[in-house]
Amino acid sequence: MKREIDVVSYANEILTGVKNGVLLTTKAGGRVNTMAISWGTLGIEWNKPIFTTFVREGRFTKRQLDENGEFTINIPLGEYDRKIIGVCGTKSGYDTDKIKELGLTLEEAEKISVPGIRELPLTLECKVIYKQEQDRHAIRPEEIEAFYPQDVASSFHGSNRDFHTAYYGEIVKAYIIE
Repeated sequence: MKREIDVVSYANEILTGVKNGVLLTTKAGGRVNTMAISWGTLGIEWNKPIFTTFVREGRFTKRQLDENGEFTINIPLGEYDRKIIGVCGTKSGYDTDKIKELGLTLEEAEKISVPGIRELPLTLECKVIYKQEQDRHAIRPEEIEAFYPQDVASSFHGSNRDFHTAYYGEIVKAYIIE
């Protein structure tokens, strides 16, 4: 069962979740993938509720988002197995089926093709309505030094050589899986 929610009423839970780590789930080519994120924003643009996520160029998730511009944001409420965020933040979808490895329960979405995840029940169904690659020349030097120091290749966990693409997802449905 899904209980529909008003995104604005749950802004604190959503942003606190992002700060602590949430899942960004994608689906393309018949394959569902999820990754941990802690960079994201919630807002209103073009009179629509928007969740903006930032994905590094070398990530499997980016490839899937470029193929299918839909995603879910999966946010924990209350107690949950923190190993989920740990595994999804350190393993790549290129060579790991994290859903299977963790035994996560997929919940069919209502308005998009990407499922939610029962174990992280606050779910935002999003459709990409805009994307923008970061302009490295527009980023302050101190941010470049802190977040893009060029010492870990893009194909490895913890990579920092590649920049991000911002994906602006219109939140088309928001609910809690019960």
